[in-house]
Amino acid sequence: MSEHLSNAPVYYALVQARFNPIAAMADYADRIQDSLRRQGYPLFEKQQTTHLVVSNEGKETEPQVKHATSWLLTTSDRTAGFILSTTSITFHTTHYKTHNEFITELLRGLQAVHEAAELDHVSRLGLRYLNAVLPDANETVEDYLIDGLHGLSFPAQRIHGLSESVFITKTGPLLSAGTLVSRVYRMTGPLGFPPDMIPQGLATNQRFTAVEPSDHSVIDLDHYSEGQMPVDTPKIEEQLLSLHETITSAFKATTTDFARQAWL
Repeated sequence: MSEHLSNAPVYYALVQARFNPIAAMADYADRIQDSLRRQGYPLFEKQQTTHLVVSNEGKETEPQVKHATSWLLTTSDRTAGFILSTTSITFHTTHYKTHNEFITELLRGLQAVHEAAELDHVSRLGLRYLNAVLPDANETVEDYLIDGLHGLSFPAQRIHGLSESVFITKTGPLLSAGTLVSRVYRMTGPLGFPPDMIPQGLATNQRFTAVEPSDHSVIDLDHYSEGQMPVDTPKIEEQLLSLHETITSAFKATTTDFARQAWL
C-alpha cells in the first residue's frame, strides 16, 4: 500500500470507477479491448453471471432471473487486469506495487472506455485493499495489530472473528465526503478472500500461498466517494489520491510499529 513498504502485505487490491449505465456496452467492448490490448492487456474473456431478483412490492411474484455480462482484460501473466461492465471499469491486481502505478492503470482503463462510449459522468470512485497478516514462527497476530483489534481472549481455538468500523471522511477535490469501511478478520485456516472480492482471472501471488492453515488476520480497507463527477482525468486522479491517503492513515492506525518494521 505504501512506497515505503518493500515487503507490503497487500495480496489483492482493486480500484474502481462507476459511470452512467451503458446498455450497449457490448457494442463497445471490442474497441475497448483493442485499445487496452495494445497497452499490455492481451487476454480477453467474456463472463456472464446469473442472479435472482425478488420483488419487494408486497405482492407475491415469481423471482426473476437476470443475466449480467462483464469482460476481463488481463495481462499475459495474469497478475493484473481490468473488469469491464455496463456500469463500471475496475483495475485489480494480486501483485501490488505502488499506489501511483495502481491509480494510473485505472485511469488508463477509464480513458479507453470514455473514448469508445463517450461517458456522461462518473458516479463512484473507490479503492479497496486486502492485507495479509501472516506471523512468522515466533510471532503472533497480536504483534501486528493494535490492542483494540485482538478480539476476545478465550481458552479455545479461534475459528473466526471480525471487527468492523465505518467512518465518514473528508476527501477532494470532486467530492468533499467519502466512506471508509475498515474490517479486520481473524481466523485459523488458509488465507482466503471475502466472497464479494474474488480476483477473477488473476493468478494468486505465490508469496501469500500458505501450505498449512494457520492463525492469521486480514486487514480489509475500503474507501469510496459517491456522487456525480465529470469525466475529468486530472481531477479524478486527485480524488483517488485523496481516498488513498486516508486508507494509508487507517492502515497505520490499525497496525503496530512492529508490523510496519517487519514489512519494510
